[in-house]
Amino acid sequence: MATDTLKNSSTGAAGVRRLLLDNGALTALIVLVIAMSALSGDFLTTDNLLNVGVQAAVTAILAFGATFVIVAAGIDLSVGSVAALSATVLAWSATSHGVPVFLAVVLAVATGIAAGLVNGFLIAYGKLPPFIATLAMLSVGRGLALVISGGSPIAFPDSVSHLGDTLGGWLPVPVLVMVLMGLIAAFVLGRTYIGRSMYAIGGNEEAARLSGLRVQKQKLAIYALSGLFAAVAGIVLAARLSSAQPQAANGYELDAIAAVVIGGASLAGGTGKASGTLIGALILAVLRNGLNLLNVSAFWQQVVIGVVIALAVLLDTVRRKAGATPVVTGAGGGKGRQAGTYALAAVVTVALVAATSLLHTGSSSASPKIGLSLSTLNNPFFVQIRSGAQAEAKKLGVDLTVTDAQNDASQQANQLQNFTSSGLGAIIVNPVDSDAASNSVKTAGKAGIPVIAVDRGVNNATTATLVASDNVAGGELAAKTIAEKLGGQGRIVILQGQAGTSAARERAQGFANGLKAYPGIQVVAQQPADFDRTKGLDVMSNLLQAHPDVQGVIAANDEMALGAIKALGSKAGSSVSVVGFDGTPDGLTAVRNGTLYASVAQQPSQLGKIAVDNALKAVKDQKIPSAIKVPVKVVTKDNVAGFTG
Repeated sequence: MATDTLKNSSTGAAGVRRLLLDNGALTALIVLVIAMSALSGDFLTTDNLLNVGVQAAVTAILAFGATFVIVAAGIDLSVGSVAALSATVLAWSATSHGVPVFLAVVLAVATGIAAGLVNGFLIAYGKLPPFIATLAMLSVGRGLALVISGGSPIAFPDSVSHLGDTLGGWLPVPVLVMVLMGLIAAFVLGRTYIGRSMYAIGGNEEAARLSGLRVQKQKLAIYALSGLFAAVAGIVLAARLSSAQPQAANGYELDAIAAVVIGGASLAGGTGKASGTLIGALILAVLRNGLNLLNVSAFWQQVVIGVVIALAVLLDTVRRKAGATPVVTGAGGGKGRQAGTYALAAVVTVALVAATSLLHTGSSSASPKIGLSLSTLNNPFFVQIRSGAQAEAKKLGVDLTVTDAQNDASQQANQLQNFTSSGLGAIIVNPVDSDAASNSVKTAGKAGIPVIAVDRGVNNATTATLVASDNVAGGELAAKTIAEKLGGQGRIVILQGQAGTSAARERAQGFANGLKAYPGIQVVAQQPADFDRTKGLDVMSNLLQAHPDVQGVIAANDEMALGAIKALGSKAGSSVSVVGFDGTPDGLTAVRNGTLYASVAQQPSQLGKIAVDNALKAVKDQKIPSAIKVPVKVVTKDNVAGFTG
């Protein structure tokens, strides 16, 4: 009897171990949901769980397409660029050229399929490694999106924008599209000839060829399917943002591959399934959503996600060594066991989550809660806004949550959704893109949450106030400063800000207005450098090849100005005068050193402080002005010592 008991116990332990190894991704998702429910009282709400679904949708759809490729032992690095290109084609054809929306959608989908076919042709017939072929398409697709759009977002047709809405006021359409595309992916993998071909090619390509499989034609179809799914993902993403962003889905190919690998597929090919990919995408979405709710830095979020990916690959290795059941297209009884596993997982999750939710019963904070979503913290100007906001929040006893969108309009939309579902008293947003933020701001307004815009406005949506410097007046001051320095005569270049932002538009307008008074100043080139120092360096280096005799530079922020100074070398401050914008610490140091002639200085810390002040007033239903302009000042070497910012 004792021996039998030990055997049964051993068998039971082995069964549990085998169950966990065979369903590692599902186990991880359950643990994550339970952990986030225990750590944050805002996680386990209907609105937030729907947010998780919406935030997983684009990655999941891209990942379903990537699953086909990875099962066949390939890789597709181009899906993010193809998604952006397809959405741009749709918006460009329907909005700018009057093509009927239905045909524009067909054209967008055809664009994705065409990109996939090119990938497949280069790999199957050109014998290029999948990494190289799809890396080339990544660049080509992104470049074509920028060419077609001129580098600026294009408004999306209203009829297609409904894909970003909800049905019945609560069920998000992106979630429905995700489920539909998941079912299609599962059907293709499990019930079609091409699906079986994927597994055969991934398992052993040479054996598949010898058995009579037309491997080259199958690869064409596989990559075409990946392009099709990328196009659908791009349309869904653009619908959420109400605009086609040529820089949208940047880096999403890595998330898609990560979701597939986390879901149990092997990069060596031959294994993988749609349900595992969906779980992988949900794990990434739960991680980002939960870490946002816990106010974890976006930088640390990248670290956590990287660790999760590494652990997923490690688990795959352990599973293979332990002889766990391969994750391949199932048949017969395997599907019944799988359904039973999912049902058991659902019951366990509900029970444990219900228990952990008791931890938050009756717990609430007396401090007003405000969220601040910044476009990026990879820029000293916005770091100063955060510092000013945090100092003022501490002084006023406000619970301030700060997030970093990393210049990704989609990520910022997710963050604003999380703020809204958390029931914050007010939201402060510094938009990545003034158009893309509109839907999220409207949603917050419907929830009765006031939104304060800082530094950049939000188009087509109502905000309680806009706290910003007078960018037009600042641009005029920059133009006047460079013109007077050059004596009213000279050749200059202008480095523009990130397309689609109100700050970039307003400063460009100010430059143009100010230069009208100086007909002797010739603008020989205007190029965007996206408020980025590295891009400022690259763009200025390129412009100097065509215009080596340039005498002046106006940059829409100090970061680009500092990049231009690096490109100019010894010319900066001697034969070429550079004027920046913002008055950042690095910019002011360059003014002191004489390499930067002047900076139109803002007061970023003051912007953050005023934004928090007015957000608190909005929470208390106090009246606030519709716009608050913070003055700017030209700082040169003559007055930089006395400038405090």
